[in-house]
Amino acid sequence: MKDLSSEAPASLKKAVALKYSPGDSEAPVVTAKGQGKLADTILERAREHGVPVQEDAALVEVLSKLDLDQQIPPELYQLVAEVLTYVYRAETKAREGRIHES
Repeated sequence: MKDLSSEAPASLKKAVALKYSPGDSEAPVVTAKGQGKLADTILERAREHGVPVQEDAALVEVLSKLDLDQQIPPELYQLVAEVLTYVYRAETKAREGRIHES
């Protein structure tokens, strides 16, 4: 799962969570979205589960218009691929940090 958030006053903050499971779906799927307190809850849950959070207000605005369980449309593939690259790198760095601590 991947959370995207936009920085705005708490009452206007938005968050969208994406999940991508190669083989299960052709593209990432919107698994959660919300504004205000719900956005805060989505972000809190992501952090509790060690899910990297990427802030991109423009992308969140577009993704928030999609329905839950909807795959992202092809025109968003490039933007979401950039976010997934960020997530992959963050997870790789975290894993490497744990390996070096051993």
